[in-house]
Amino acid sequence: MPEYDSKRYALVNRWDPSHLKRIDRLLPLSAGDRVLEVGCGRGHLTGRLADRGIDVIGIDANPMAAEVAGSDRIMTMRAETLEFDDATFDAVVSIHAIEHLPQLDAAVAEMARVLKPGGQALYIYPAEPVMGLYAVPTSIILYGTPFKAREVHCHKLWPAKLRRIMKPAGLLQTHSEFSLLKMPQFAATFARS
Repeated sequence: MPEYDSKRYALVNRWDPSHLKRIDRLLPLSAGDRVLEVGCGRGHLTGRLADRGIDVIGIDANPMAAEVAGSDRIMTMRAETLEFDDATFDAVVSIHAIEHLPQLDAAVAEMARVLKPGGQALYIYPAEPVMGLYAVPTSIILYGTPFKAREVHCHKLWPAKLRRIMKPAGLLQTHSEFSLLKMPQFAATFARS
C-alpha cells in the first residue's frame, strides 16, 4: 500500500481551476449541500467550494495535507474506512484519487455508504495508456525513484471497468466523458440508487 506521509507531496499539490469548472458543469452544487472530497490534498477545491457556502469536508490519506492546508475542513482519513455516518453527504467528489486506492472496492463501498440515496458522485481519473505512466513524478517525490509508479497508481481505469466497480455499491453511471485537456482523463458521474 503506498504511503503518502510526505510534506513535500502535500506541498506540490497545485490548484487547477478546470476541476471547479467541470464540477459546475457535471455536478451542480448549491449552498448548504453537504459534500465530501476524497483525496483532497491541500484542500484547494475544498476551500473554493466552502467559499460558495457548500458544507464541504476534504479527506486525504497524507497526514501532512491537513497540516499544510491549515483548515479544519481537511481531515486525515483513508477512503476505505470513512468515519462518517451513513447517508451523510449530498455529493462525493474525487479528483485524481481513486487510481491511488489499493482497496478500491472497499473505498467505493464506503463512498456509497456515506452518500444519501439519490446523491451524486463525480470521479475524475487519468486515461493512462500504461498503468502508472502519469504517476512517475509522484513516485520520484515519494520514493526517490520512478520505478514505483505502479505502486502509486494501483489501478488502470476506464469507463466500463469503473462501472463494474461502482455497480455492486449501488452507484449507477449517469454520465461519462473523455478529455485531452492538459492530460488525458475521464470524468464520470454516478447516482446512488
